[in-house]
Amino acid sequence: MNEYLTAFFGAQEALTPPQIVGAMILSFLLSMVFAVVYQATFRGFTYSRSYIHTMVIGSMVTCMLIMAVGSNLARGMGILGTLAIIRFRTPVRDPRDAMFLFACLGVGIACGSRMPSVALTGTVLINLAAFILHWIPFASRREYEGLLRFSVAEENQEARQQIDDILIKYCDSFYALGVRKSNQDRAAEYSYQLRLIDPSYKHDIIKDFSSNERFHDPVLMMQRTTVEL
Repeated sequence: MNEYLTAFFGAQEALTPPQIVGAMILSFLLSMVFAVVYQATFRGFTYSRSYIHTMVIGSMVTCMLIMAVGSNLARGMGILGTLAIIRFRTPVRDPRDAMFLFACLGVGIACGSRMPSVALTGTVLINLAAFILHWIPFASRREYEGLLRFSVAEENQEARQQIDDILIKYCDSFYALGVRKSNQDRAAEYSYQLRLIDPSYKHDIIKDFSSNERFHDPVLMMQRTTVEL
């Protein structure tokens, strides 16, 4: 019976203080690497210092829990029930932020399970991938997209045809966001969401609209390549 319970609940193997301290320090150092890489590659608008601290502390807490549970099923179910009571109400808006936090928790699990080689290898490869994806334009389309606004002195069919001719010449695709007409005259202000064929065309399209007497005050605002709305 004792052998059966041991196989089911896990062996009660006590960790020595040096092993505990070493695992906790390793999880701290590796999660700090993730924190530094995250800070260096961050390009959003809502930077949070507390999120960086959460990554590091979360890795150490996970390491502690894994060492406490070991291979004991009863302990694992107890910790699972305790965590189910706790509700984390802070939303993680960016999936990339969630992956960095999950990676830190993975480091804590590997360190707590006494698999330092897994933690070290995963830290190096994941952060290397993060740097590569940060510096190469992989999956980026925003450098070609922008918002174009201009005014038309007199709105008619000929003016709309000229607008289409210029946009077709420089744009891969475009979409009219809205037209605001003036109550005093026949003037109108157009807004277009467009994607240029080449980023260098942003000067040419403004030049064509400015050279035409029908159009006034053309403005093109290109979207940043690092901002995904």
